[in-house]
Amino acid sequence: MSLFLVVLKAVKLKETQIRGFVCVSCERRICMKDKIFGVLQRVGRSFMLPIAILPIAGLLLGLGSSFTNKTTIETYGLQWLLGDKTFLHALLVIMNQVGSAIFDNLPLIFAVGVAIGMAKKEKEVSALSAVIAYFVMNVSINAMLQLNGKILADGTISKDVLSGTIASVCGIQSLQMGVFGGIIVGLGVAALHNRFYKIELPSALSFFGGTRFVPIISTIVYLFVGMAMYFIWPTVQGGIYALGGLVTGTGYFGTLIFGLIKRALIPFGLHHVFYMPFWQTGVGGTMEVAGQLVEGGQNIFFAQLADSANITHFSADATRYFSGEFIFMIFGLPGAALAMYRCAKPEKKKQAGGLLLSAALACMLTGITEPLEFSFLFVAPALFAVQVVLAGSAYMIAHMLNIAVGLTFSGGLLDFFLFGILQGNEKTSWMLVIPVGIVYFFLYYFIFSFLIKKFDFKTPGREDDDTETKLYTKADVNEKKASGNKADGKTDAADDEFSAAISRGLGGKDNISDVDCCATRLRITVIDPDKVNDSILKSTGASGVVHKGQGVQIIYGPRVTVIKSDFEDYLANVADENFEDTAEIKDEQDKKADNSNKEAAETKTDEPKETVIISSPMTGTAADLSTAPDEAFASKMMGDGAVVTPKEGFVAAPEDGTVLFVFDTKHALGFATDTGISMIIHVGIDTVKLEGKGFDVLVEAGQHVNKGDILMKLDIEYLKANAPSVTTPVICTELKENQKIRLLNEGEVKAGDPLYAVDTY
Repeated sequence: MSLFLVVLKAVKLKETQIRGFVCVSCERRICMKDKIFGVLQRVGRSFMLPIAILPIAGLLLGLGSSFTNKTTIETYGLQWLLGDKTFLHALLVIMNQVGSAIFDNLPLIFAVGVAIGMAKKEKEVSALSAVIAYFVMNVSINAMLQLNGKILADGTISKDVLSGTIASVCGIQSLQMGVFGGIIVGLGVAALHNRFYKIELPSALSFFGGTRFVPIISTIVYLFVGMAMYFIWPTVQGGIYALGGLVTGTGYFGTLIFGLIKRALIPFGLHHVFYMPFWQTGVGGTMEVAGQLVEGGQNIFFAQLADSANITHFSADATRYFSGEFIFMIFGLPGAALAMYRCAKPEKKKQAGGLLLSAALACMLTGITEPLEFSFLFVAPALFAVQVVLAGSAYMIAHMLNIAVGLTFSGGLLDFFLFGILQGNEKTSWMLVIPVGIVYFFLYYFIFSFLIKKFDFKTPGREDDDTETKLYTKADVNEKKASGNKADGKTDAADDEFSAAISRGLGGKDNISDVDCCATRLRITVIDPDKVNDSILKSTGASGVVHKGQGVQIIYGPRVTVIKSDFEDYLANVADENFEDTAEIKDEQDKKADNSNKEAAETKTDEPKETVIISSPMTGTAADLSTAPDEAFASKMMGDGAVVTPKEGFVAAPEDGTVLFVFDTKHALGFATDTGISMIIHVGIDTVKLEGKGFDVLVEAGQHVNKGDILMKLDIEYLKANAPSVTTPVICTELKENQKIRLLNEGEVKAGDPLYAVDTY
């Protein structure tokens, strides 16, 4: 429970926010969900650092393991080339050991990599703390194993311990937890680090404050985490053999169950515990070969290989535990890699392509699937579920087709060539792998492509880590220039003043508990709403300010993402805030508003000098903007226009023009007509919380379109079920003082019909 509270504090979820998540207001639930989603995205990106090393490690391990196998060398009479004391043998042994070292210590690599990725500042401290915590956790587990008689005094493992559940972890006998052990350490240490790296202790203990406190608290916490894992983790491990009993006595269905379980255990690092008995013991069957009783599927295959002259066809009952791997490792998963590459953002395709190509090659050549599987496992678990089902079925199909291709390491091309092609189709039926594999390639490709696009999964190349760059390439370039370049590490004075003004209007840094944004609004959760000064906030250029309990929405328009980033930097770096008396700001703001109203009244004439017609982008029901079920839109804080409640699932270009930007959550886009009218089409109300679900955007920023071209497709039923309203504001965001909106159509309207006029007086 204490660790849970630490994690909550690390993401700045105060008690009042937690209550709001449950019952206070919809607005605060949205902010909370956005915050949690952002944290999960950071978690997913933090996995990429350790994952990046897996392809090369897989190649080294696969090549080294395949060509140093004694059975292989003796079977093909290659002692002269690959035997002991040859140069190639020595090189392959080294390659094997290097690759093995990386995979054997992958949990520790994940612990360090995740801690670095999740730490906000002082990342080197989090890395050191993760290493310490990892060793402390495993030593603690080891001590519990010894105290409870699981590890005997002479260092041997008790006979009542399930085989494979205790392994050597960096020289420490501990529970086999796989990469999840490292992830548990990395995430926990990062949470502790972000919470305590600036802690101030009493003067007598001040030396141990700040960053020095992080490894101290990590040691204490993970001492108890290790003790807890002794009781928790064996429950997971203990079920493996029980599930394994389903396989041997149930024929083809049993093979399917075996394949499903083995692939599902990959993330936990427990697949070795599961499949090794089937490969090496009587659990995987027995068979008499050359007068000898042989136990285990792999042992049976190699015994038959040694006696191949007397074998008509290798036993598919023995090889059912691995023959199916060639189908999805050589063909299927590379199809998934191609799908992820094709779905990557154009600007990230080169980077994603390099990662995915190396991972696909490792998978095809050596059967090392982790680089590919880990690239989507944590960011899109649904894709991994598809992988488990397809891979599991491959084992069963290979068994049904009597495919009997053996392996030494994994189902890659190397083993496929050695133990399939070289043995002949008569003995292995290896040729059947090719047509089945081609089918699997297309199954993986089309299923992955559909799901990635449908649910906007953040697979490699689709991450939301470069939003500002996308915006800066279009309408916000000038704003970026105006804000100044901070490449030298110094904060621009204007930026400081702007962010300071926002903080002043919100009652100061101490009154701010959470910062977020949507398409056009800076969303702030404050402690005391009475301290918020709307006049000051409007003086920063805000179109309006909306209050919802402790939630404050400041309307800035599309540039809000830049403002949010700068404001967060300001809050992170500012120490003391000494605000002068700003009572005059309100008076100046009121005077400015009065003057603007007077000028607008004087400018207006009976007949407009120019009129631009804006058509409806949707088919549905049109109405005045004042009817919008949102205060900010209805009060025209963000601009003037109209609303359309769609009846058909598409958004079309209202006029000939250019797409200025598409928000990451896909619920809104900026548009500029060729006649010079800047607009925002905001589909639905509070649809930012849907995180892109229900929207299929067909255009990109900078693209010129013609009137009637489809900009995005909508899942109307999903939006109605999950959003407060599908009513869509179509607003002009940059109207001049001498411009006015005149509604042309109310009630039923079709896409392309006139919606409103922009009159210039």
